[in-house]
Amino acid sequence: MLPRYLLLFVLLFLGWGVLSPFLPAVLALQGASASEVGLLLGMGTALRLFAMPVAGAVADRTGAPRQVLALALLGAAVSVLCYGMVGGGAMLLLVGVAHALATAPVGPLPDALAVRAAAGPRRLDYGVVRGAGAAAFIAASTAAGLAVAAAGSPRIVLWLNAGLFVLAAGAALRLPRPAITPVPSPRTASGAGSVRALLRLAEFRRLVLVSGLIQGSHAFYAGFAVLGWQAAGIGPGSIGLLWSLSVAAEVLVFLLLGRRLLGRLGVGGTCALAAAAGLLRWSAMALDAPVALLVPMQLLHGLTFAAQHMAAMAVLARLAPDRLGGTAQALLASLGTGLFTAVLLLASGALYERIGLGGFWAMAALCALAVPLARGLPGREG
Repeated sequence: MLPRYLLLFVLLFLGWGVLSPFLPAVLALQGASASEVGLLLGMGTALRLFAMPVAGAVADRTGAPRQVLALALLGAAVSVLCYGMVGGGAMLLLVGVAHALATAPVGPLPDALAVRAAAGPRRLDYGVVRGAGAAAFIAASTAAGLAVAAAGSPRIVLWLNAGLFVLAAGAALRLPRPAITPVPSPRTASGAGSVRALLRLAEFRRLVLVSGLIQGSHAFYAGFAVLGWQAAGIGPGSIGLLWSLSVAAEVLVFLLLGRRLLGRLGVGGTCALAAAAGLLRWSAMALDAPVALLVPMQLLHGLTFAAQHMAAMAVLARLAPDRLGGTAQALLASLGTGLFTAVLLLASGALYERIGLGGFWAMAALCALAVPLARGLPGREG
């Protein structure tokens, strides 16, 4: 079982790793202004708010999460290539819509499958699988920077992403069949019924809020850090390496430190630590830090992203029954990370145009707000 999950996560994160750092640059090359880049990225995230719960509910109701994931990956591969075939304006917007809808299940469904397998009798180690994916992201980000430099255009990452996602679709179909049965009742299978059952849980509601603040604070980083670094004269190779450093910290947390942090600090303490790290990281980056300071700030990504993510998975593994696993993952990703990220990406374009990298101050403020809220989460894992 472990090798098949490892293959899926490695291929997925290779695909995300080549695309994520340079997608804003591709959009700019296709004629989008900074505000339009923010609009496109924010719109994509907003669309996923609605598409992710639907995909999760379909996967839970049919008992076919692997097939739903494979179809989504194939759709994502086709739609991402269209970015390089259209100019700015309405056509670029339409491509963004198609790509957002296709990629909506690609985030929550692999996690739902892996968390479900981790809770099963064979106890798949989620940290190992997710850490392997993060390591693949490092390699892909570094290779993407070199590929862009060699090709002379960021459009090369579109082809790399599409090929890797096609391979990931095949890997998804080779996963072991989940040991669950479809939700039998149309009422409970509906998105509304599943969502209501989860939102009645106060612990889940607080987790959504805390995750939204901490994970959403990465919006300005995801949308405009690369553009800001390019404007500062940092080359594509160095940008790829900086991006990779952040994911190297993810690997360390997923493989080695995550369980220790949860065991010592609990979910609440781990999320509070992640928020405090975000406050420090974004404050430093708002000062237009030199490369020497960007290096340690990028390493804080292991706390701001990975540690908080593992804490959230620990909560979901306990709260969500197997038959609602896909819905719970999709709901957290949409109402938590997705909703906050969509709003903040829309605001980030205007922030970047007005104050450049000073927009990171707003992200730091979100993390400051998350610290006391996070401490209200459970004191211990599980």
